[in-house]
Amino acid sequence: MPLLVMKFGGTSVADLARIENAAQKVQREVERGYDVIVIVSAMAGKTNELVGWVNQTSPFYDAREYDAVVSAGENVTAGLMALRLQEMGVPARSWQGWQVPIQTTSQHSSARFVDIPRANIDAKFAEGMKVAVVAGFQGVSPENRITTLGRGGSDTTAVAFAAAFGAERCDIYTDVDGVYTTDPRITTRARKLEKISFEEMLELASLGAKVLQTRSVELAMRYKVRLRVLSSFEDTDETSGTLVCDEEEIMESKVVSGVAYSRDEAKVTLITVEDRPGIAAAIFGPLAEAGVNVDMIVQNISEKDYEDHPGAVTDMTFSCPVDQVERARRAVEAARDAGTIVYDDLVVDTDVAKVSVVGIGMRSHAGVASRMFKALADENINIKVIGTSEIKISVLVDRKYLELAVQTLHDAFELEKAG
Repeated sequence: MPLLVMKFGGTSVADLARIENAAQKVQREVERGYDVIVIVSAMAGKTNELVGWVNQTSPFYDAREYDAVVSAGENVTAGLMALRLQEMGVPARSWQGWQVPIQTTSQHSSARFVDIPRANIDAKFAEGMKVAVVAGFQGVSPENRITTLGRGGSDTTAVAFAAAFGAERCDIYTDVDGVYTTDPRITTRARKLEKISFEEMLELASLGAKVLQTRSVELAMRYKVRLRVLSSFEDTDETSGTLVCDEEEIMESKVVSGVAYSRDEAKVTLITVEDRPGIAAAIFGPLAEAGVNVDMIVQNISEKDYEDHPGAVTDMTFSCPVDQVERARRAVEAARDAGTIVYDDLVVDTDVAKVSVVGIGMRSHAGVASRMFKALADENINIKVIGTSEIKISVLVDRKYLELAVQTLHDAFELEKAG
C-alpha cells in the first residue's frame, strides 16, 4: 500500500474536538487507499505546563528526568488520537518512541536521530493496522532512557519517518494554510505559494519564518522528502497548501520568493580590535563555545588607530539573537581577561531587526541587491549591516522600520503576483 505521513501540531490537537477533526482527515486518507503514519505533538500549552512543573520542582534538574516528564504530552495525544480513530472504525494503534524504537543520541532535551527501524510498525501494517499514531518529539537513547529532540521536534520526527518508510509525501498540518511570501499580518498583499524549494524554505525558516522547524527542512532536503504545509482547520485536497520540494519540480524559479524577518536581533561591535591574523578565530571561538548564534559579521577599518601602529586596529561587528547578548558579552570579556583579545569598548544595539529576501532565482539574475537597497533608501530606511549568501540578502535596520521594510521589499519585488 502507498504510505503517507501526516503530522499534527499542538494547535491542531488542542482539545478533543480538534483531535476528532484531525482524525477525520486521517480517515479520508485511509479511504483513499493509504497506510498512514500520524505524528502528533502535545496538546497546545501542555509542553510549557510540563516544563514549568519541572522548573518548579527542580530548578537544576536532571536532564534525563526532564525528558521523562516533558515527553508525556505527546504520549497522551497519541493515545487519544488512536482511540478516536478506533471509534471511527479505523484500525489504529498508538506508538511511543521506545516502542518503535526511535533510536537517538544521548543528548537529553536536544537528541538527534540515529535510526528508525521499520520492522515493528511494518509487522502491524501487515496484520491489518491502517494507522500508526506515533508520539513526536521523542526517542530512546543507547542507555534505554527516554530522550526529547528540542522544540519543533515533532516536525523533524515526521520527516524522519517519511524518509525511513519511503512515504509518498509528508503532510504538516498546522494553523496556517501554507507558506506565504511574507507574514500576512504585516501586509495584506502577501500571497500563498503553490511550491517552494527546499533551499528557499530552509533559508526562510532559519531567518525567522515560523512555519517549519529548521532541522525538519534540512532533513527533508537531504532525503528528498516532499513536504506539504496545510491547515488543520480547512477542508483540504491534494492541491491544498504549499508543496516544499526539489528545485527541479518548480517550473520557473522566481528571482525572490519571500521576505522573512526577525525582530529579536542585536548588533554587537568590538571597538579597536587588533588587526592581525587569527583575531577572528580568537573572537568567534569563545562565542561559539558559549553557544552564541552569530549571524552577520562585518569588519571595518577603525576610526581609532594605535599611536605607533596606524591601521593596525579594526572594528568587528556581528549580529546575534537579543537574548544571547549577555552571554556574548561575558564570552568576549573573558577572552580579554585571558589576554587572547584586546579591544577598547563593546557597543551593543538591541533596537534592531533583520529583514531578508530569499529566492533561488538570485543565482541567475543580477541586480537584486541594488534593487533591494534602492527600495529601502527611497523609504529613508538606513541599513546597518548586510549579509549575503547565494540565495538570500539580509540587512539589519532599526526595529521601528521593520514592518515598513517588509512591506517595501514585498512591493519592490512584486511578490503579490506570486502563487
